Amino acid sequence: MHYDCDHGLFLALNFDGGPFTDLVMTFVSGPWLQTLLAATALWIVGRRCGWRQTLLLLACAAAALALADMAAGIFKHSGPLKGLWPDFPPRLRPMFTPELEGGILPADSLIAARRAYAAGDWAVHVPPGSVAGLYGTVSSHAAVIAALATLTIPVVRRRWFTVATVAAALLVCYSRIYLAKHFPLDLLLGAGVGLLTGGLMFLVYRLAAPHIGPYGRQR
Repeated sequence: MHYDCDHGLFLALNFDGGPFTDLVMTFVSGPWLQTLLAATALWIVGRRCGWRQTLLLLACAAAALALADMAAGIFKHSGPLKGLWPDFPPRLRPMFTPELEGGILPADSLIAARRAYAAGDWAVHVPPGSVAGLYGTVSSHAAVIAALATLTIPVVRRRWFTVATVAAALLVCYSRIYLAKHFPLDLLLGAGVGLLTGGLMFLVYRLAAPHIGPYGRQR
């Protein structure tokens, strides 16, 4: 996929913050924030509504995250649904995009250089260890964190949780730009996928919850 409408924004947001920032962003990009948010939501619902509601939320969260990841994989031709849209042209990750480096190297040479961690005066900062698969559209990370936020925020209904979840989602998405894995548009599309899957599973939770035990804000 060839378009450059968000190249300038990507280059403005991607920079070399040094080894410490590289480490922080690599950590943020891992599963830890999502796991903490999900565990917190389950704990709150468990205290408020009991174990049946907790298991229902766990099932809905697992389904929302799995659907988000699989839907994002359609566009990158990866995962169980990779063959659903075979004609969709996937977009290279920023770290493999020749236009960002002035087009000096063809895509194949740039990919080989990145995978060999070749030193050079690169325009795009790629922290050590962050070289990944070729394609970045649509972002699975953005889809998963958006799905989790869309499902858990209206279930938990705590202001501090909402603020923490939105902040975590923004931080996870930015880490993907810092690590040169995704363009901003990749993240927006991924967030859209997550909103749809998370919203769908919230509807399932809302319809099922009143029928399996205490539901709502319990004292």
